[in-house]
Amino acid sequence: MDKLLEDIIREHEEDATGKYKGDFIDTLLAGMGHPINSSQDEQVHIMGRTNIKAIALDMIAASYESSSTAIEWAFSELIRNPRVMKHLKKELEAVVGLGRTIEESDLPKLNYLDMVVKESFRLYSPRLYSPGPLLIPHESMGDVKIGGYYIANRTRVIVNTWALGRDTNAWAENAEEFFPERFASSGVDIKGRDFQLIPFGSGRRGCPGMNLGLVNTRLVLAQLVHCFDWELPEGTSPNELDMSEDFGLSMPREKHLILRPSYRLLV
Repeated sequence: MDKLLEDIIREHEEDATGKYKGDFIDTLLAGMGHPINSSQDEQVHIMGRTNIKAIALDMIAASYESSSTAIEWAFSELIRNPRVMKHLKKELEAVVGLGRTIEESDLPKLNYLDMVVKESFRLYSPRLYSPGPLLIPHESMGDVKIGGYYIANRTRVIVNTWALGRDTNAWAENAEEFFPERFASSGVDIKGRDFQLIPFGSGRRGCPGMNLGLVNTRLVLAQLVHCFDWELPEGTSPNELDMSEDFGLSMPREKHLILRPSYRLLV
């Protein structure tokens, strides 16, 4: 792992084309040699290569379970909704074709994939950002009145994002249904601007791994759908798929999704 991280850092240091300018590692490298903490502290800590590797490793480790859990939930809904799976396959065939696998550069062109991922985040968003159906606790910075409720300064505030994603006032009467087309004519995004859909939180304390998590989820989900046809074990109907949740850091499925793949590409 140390060698892998060292290769990533060296690749950024030797970049002469500006390919990595402004990305996460490049930003950390810009701070190398500078104090990490305030000079008022008893001991000043300087940003070094080890610190950069540790932060990068935290990002990778944090995104692993949450991304894999998000992909499994999204795929579960695709199996339960053959119409959505068929529509997504058609988009992948039209944009990418059956002659190659998907590249990260294809993702901005896959509009229906984006809707599928948004819809999955809407129903299963807490699994990406925090344990259980609640976001990480925050604290109010002043006395405020919201929706008729008085919240005093320094009150612990916990956001129920699970309820937000299923609120019929925000998502119409079919809020419990997996229906990606609800985002076709909607400007709702998942990056913290629209508070009815905040799988990564919002504001300065939002998830720092948001972009990594989005790319991981979209790319892997698209590859799985594009490269293979999937079937449930013999005798199992999509309507019978167990969608029970297990308690854990990212609230995974209680029972793993078991499917049989068959390769579908021409290469």
